[in-house]
Amino acid sequence: MDQWLPSAVVLSAITDTILMHSWQDRGLTERSSAMPLETKSLVRAIGRWSLSALMLNTIIGASIFGLPSLLAAHLGKFSPAGYLVTAVGIAAIAACLAEVASQFREAGGPYLYTRVCFGPFAAIQIGWLTWLTRIVASAAAADLFVSYLAQFFPAVEAWAVRAMVLGILIGFLAVVNYLGVTSGTRLSNFLTITKVLVILLFIVSGLMALLLRPAVRVIPQAVSVTSESWLEAVLLMINSFGGFEAALFVSGETRNPRKDAPIALLVALTNATFLYVSVQYIVIHTLPTATTAAKPVADAAQHFLGSFGSSLIAAGALISVYGYLSANMLHTPRLTFAMGEQGDFPALFAAVHSRFRTPYVSIASFAVLLVIFSVAGSYEWNAILSAISRLFIYASIAAALPALRRKQPYADAFRLPAGILFVVLALLFTGVLVVNIRLGGLIVLAVTFALASLNWFWSKRHPRTPSAWT
Repeated sequence: MDQWLPSAVVLSAITDTILMHSWQDRGLTERSSAMPLETKSLVRAIGRWSLSALMLNTIIGASIFGLPSLLAAHLGKFSPAGYLVTAVGIAAIAACLAEVASQFREAGGPYLYTRVCFGPFAAIQIGWLTWLTRIVASAAAADLFVSYLAQFFPAVEAWAVRAMVLGILIGFLAVVNYLGVTSGTRLSNFLTITKVLVILLFIVSGLMALLLRPAVRVIPQAVSVTSESWLEAVLLMINSFGGFEAALFVSGETRNPRKDAPIALLVALTNATFLYVSVQYIVIHTLPTATTAAKPVADAAQHFLGSFGSSLIAAGALISVYGYLSANMLHTPRLTFAMGEQGDFPALFAAVHSRFRTPYVSIASFAVLLVIFSVAGSYEWNAILSAISRLFIYASIAAALPALRRKQPYADAFRLPAGILFVVLALLFTGVLVVNIRLGGLIVLAVTFALASLNWFWSKRHPRTPSAWT
């Protein structure tokens, strides 16, 4: 398996060697004080609409193609409304994030906010939870990618072929992002536009079929809806909405994060809610087997568009999921970069490439872990684990708002009206879900907290001044 992953690492090593000789020939090295400081830092190349697209790309990924059947099994005809209920809680969290994020211009997202507000120990816990969330959420997407790819190439379901395909695809994304944040952003933008167009095609075609062809409509399958099924469904939907906070890992490469973050959050979450509700409604009203389908969106398209439509949607799903993976390859390595920069991770993770100015060690590390989790896990387990760990991240964002208001009462930042009310709503929303976490999720969380605590002890024994790798 590992033989497919080190492509990014090998490329990094070869390129570094060539570049180092080039600098030495000119009397400079990467650490030389003669090199302008700007060449050692990240590049602010992400504008407002690219940030919005990155958020939407991270939110709309695997879940919109795999989750409709799981939600239908939990909530039946109420599943579209379930998205609206979840959107209210997510909106409260996003509102808090809009104010908090507008006060930062550095990479790190929730990890950095927690560090400033509550210190290194809490920040490292959130950093590890965030890293876990991004890895397992991306692994869930990769697992679904293989399921849809099998519609065209059944051989990929074999373990060895699956591992090879995942290694190549993820390795390619790692190389693109290694070569520069601009190339990674352009790829993310392209895949975002493509996936939204495909989803809109499904929505428009489905609604037209329901309006003009009554025979297409089916009665949603009856299910027993309980409080437990609602809680599990909301956890899954939180996972589907998740990712907007991850896009802010790249604040160190965003042109104007203070002004752009609130607008990007509003644009991304509004569009995501519309797409999720629409797709869920069409699936449960056109697909007789909505509660059990492995590929519910493609199967629904088969029902009202025929085999060509099904293949088109399946191809669109591949593009969408791959776009999601590209977004994660763009922003997630900035988390470990930030932790290395602040002295909470080995300094190597904060290394910035002398030519491409990307955190290449963090990119390669994330690529390796992503393939391992993708090959070893399942979609539903990865999705639920991602949602559980995300609850603590969202709670830390809400708690950071009043803490920052105390620490920086006159900060030049977006100020959320009735901010404390939103904080209370966000903490209540996450708290209700946290107390209902099952034993398996608690065990994984306990292991993560233990690893983070060991990381904290290590950082205490090896203190260094927070700074970029230079």
